Order: sequence, then C-alpha cells, then structure tokens
Amino acid sequence: MAKLTLKIPACPPKAPLSERPLLGLGESAELARIFDVLASDTRLRLLHALVRLGDPCMSDLADAVGMKPQAVSNQLRRLVDLGILSTRRHGVHIHYSIVDPCVTKLMYHGLCLNEETHTHAHVSAS
Repeated sequence: MAKLTLKIPACPPKAPLSERPLLGLGESAELARIFDVLASDTRLRLLHALVRLGDPCMSDLADAVGMKPQAVSNQLRRLVDLGILSTRRHGVHIHYSIVDPCVTKLMYHGLCLNEETHTHAHVSAS
C-alpha cells in the first residue's frame, strides 16, 4: 500500500519570530486564548479528522472520532466562534473546514515536537 504524503499548506509570509517585537499583554492574551481552545484532546482529534476528511459534515466527523453528534457539535462551535473553522450548508447538513492553513501547520509541528520529545526521552532513559 502506498504511503500518503500530506502537503502542508503554506502560512502567509510573516516576519521571523526573532525579529518581531516582544508580545504585548493584549497579544499574548489572544494567543493564550487560541492555545487554550486548542489544548483539548477532543478538539485536536476533530481538527485532525477535518484535515483527513477535507470538508466533512458534522455526522461524518462524529463517526470519525467515535463521539455523539451533539458532543461534536459543541466542540465545533468553540472552533467556529474563535474563527478557526468555517461552515457551509449543503441541504440539511453543515460542513466544516479549517479557515487558516496555519492551524494545520501548527498541528503538524505540534505532532513533530511530540514525536521528537518522546524519541529524545526514550534515548535519554536508555
């Protein structure tokens, strides 16, 4: 079976982090709010399912993560309210998609960091 390679969409060009001014209180609070919403294993699983499924409706997402539709709907609402997801109606179904490719890239880098951390911890313990 061929291995699928996920193409990570590019984020809009930004100045390197080391060249940006130090975060102000308002900016750091906004960033903390984003990380707070993303700091949910359920929402991370839903975002990953969205990346894998493309433009699914809520019931497809519920099936993918093994949750009840109402529980999924509540989690998706938090992501929509923050502007991370957008919705579109197709008949009686509402479909969800990730608005900003930076979210996908952040998840990708988070997974890489997690895998590397586990690898280094395992090597250090040996």
